[in-house]
Amino acid sequence: MEIWINPACSKCRSAVQLLDAEGAEYTVRRYLEDVPSPDEIRAVLDRLGLEPWDITRTQEADAKELGLKEWPREAGSRERWISALAEHPKLIQRPIITADDGSAVVARTDEAVRDALER
Repeated sequence: MEIWINPACSKCRSAVQLLDAEGAEYTVRRYLEDVPSPDEIRAVLDRLGLEPWDITRTQEADAKELGLKEWPREAGSRERWISALAEHPKLIQRPIITADDGSAVVARTDEAVRDALER
């Protein structure tokens, strides 16, 4: 199991605390420092069953600067979104846990973290 975190994020810290409390074995990826490649983002999206716009933090300054709210949310624009996430990792919703069964969850709640633990 791996968790993508930003240590400055309270939801990330909560998720890590819960994983620790449950005795989970996991690795931490500080995705702002160890930026995921477009291929890694595609793989996580497949595991999540989501599209890139579903995991984009559209309220971030970078998102506003890029005008992401105006970008089409359709298959033809998927790669453009993935490239934006790879170039501006701060836009990636967090934390993301990749579970041992090959799935993944955006673990913004304790319930989502527990869901990942049960997989």
